[in-house]
Amino acid sequence: MAAGKERPKLLRRPERRRALVAAAARAFARNGFGGTNLEDVATEAGVSRVLIYRHFDSKAQLYQAVLEDIRDELMDATGGPAELGPNSVDALVQVAHTNPDGFRLFFVHAAREPEFRHHADWLRTAMTETTHRYLERMVSDDAQRRWAAQLVPMVVIAAVIAWLDAGSPQPERTAATIARIVGAIIHAVDGG
Repeated sequence: MAAGKERPKLLRRPERRRALVAAAARAFARNGFGGTNLEDVATEAGVSRVLIYRHFDSKAQLYQAVLEDIRDELMDATGGPAELGPNSVDALVQVAHTNPDGFRLFFVHAAREPEFRHHADWLRTAMTETTHRYLERMVSDDAQRRWAAQLVPMVVIAAVIAWLDAGSPQPERTAATIARIVGAIIHAVDGG
């Protein structure tokens, strides 16, 4: 081994898989599923394509693993769709802050990929249903409540992505800012 060169650290299988999924999230977040090949992921991970194939049978299986990992992270942070509430915005911001590539991949790229969009669609639907139940106490008109229930999750996700795109300024204030935006939407929809 040449002087000054360190031998790469050997990782156990679960650690290697996590490292590959994280590298894949970064690579896929740059160019989406169609614009990324396994060589891009291998380069990002600092490994060979052969090593990727020891863990994943295909690019699609790797992409699926990335989406499942971020979905699980989102579910753990928010308590799942049934538990979505006012504190969920803070949880979404925290996940986006710690895993911006995964968050973007889940809500932006996967939503554009017909084979994978069911991930983002499922969570958006769950967020809409939970928001509708939450708004029953706040918005009396059912049609207006349905509209607000559709609008609020879309705005929250778009606000988090815009915050990431702006360089994640003032992360300690972001959830409160988004909560005020949501409050303004509810107030406006309810005729305020």
